Amino acid sequence: MSEALRRKPGRQAANAAYAIDEPTLSEEYGVRYLHFGSQWIQGAMRIAAPAELVLAYTQQMMAWLLFLEPSRKDEIGVLGLGAGSLLRYTLKHTPASVVTAEWNPAVTAACQMYFRLPGTARSVVEHCDAGEWVHESRNIGRYIALMVDLYDGQAQGPVRDSVAFYEGCRRTLADVGIMTVNLFGNHDSFPRNLDNIREAFRGRVLELPEIDEGNRIVLAFKGPVLDVTVARLLQRAEQIEAAGGLPARRWARTLLAGRDGGGSLVV
Repeated sequence: MSEALRRKPGRQAANAAYAIDEPTLSEEYGVRYLHFGSQWIQGAMRIAAPAELVLAYTQQMMAWLLFLEPSRKDEIGVLGLGAGSLLRYTLKHTPASVVTAEWNPAVTAACQMYFRLPGTARSVVEHCDAGEWVHESRNIGRYIALMVDLYDGQAQGPVRDSVAFYEGCRRTLADVGIMTVNLFGNHDSFPRNLDNIREAFRGRVLELPEIDEGNRIVLAFKGPVLDVTVARLLQRAEQIEAAGGLPARRWARTLLAGRDGGGSLVV
């Protein structure tokens, strides 16, 4: 494959929370799934349509598109490669470049062999600890969007979830930027993560409703106070839905239903 791969040694290589998980595969009804030696699904790809986001939570991870329209000069960060779903979708539906931090080289190899990891100069995969990646000086202020999906084979909550980690995530964002995080809404890790994200992002947080699989996507904002009218948000949602097949109008209506009245969404 021609996409760039960078191997960076991590000081926390012996950390048990980031133990190497062996990728395994399953297939059903034309969808290929990635696992880490357990029944938990770590990612999915529709074989006939690789760039489609099969899992509902991965669709919601793209909800930052409601507020940002990336250009060719912009960069998107992804923490946790999984089956490469977010990477494939972002490369197909935006002109931005993508930098992905993935701890396990075996996951990248599996993606290359079985999940059509794109080979393009717009994609760089770095093998490193996401907890260190967010504090590297070269990443400060670099990304307009950061998508965080960090789970191991036990799937018992994110493996990086401290205030310091989320503060690092905030620092990687550009002057105006959005982080989306995949959490488990029905797990005891959820309130801790939500509190830590709120602290790191000065309370500027929106939540999408929990979906059938139990995932809960949180959006966190950096930059000037966002004040978007109802009409503009719904218009943007229609554009996203038409161009990329995502249920963006449903997201917009959910977020608008949770606002404190008025004709706009403020965060």
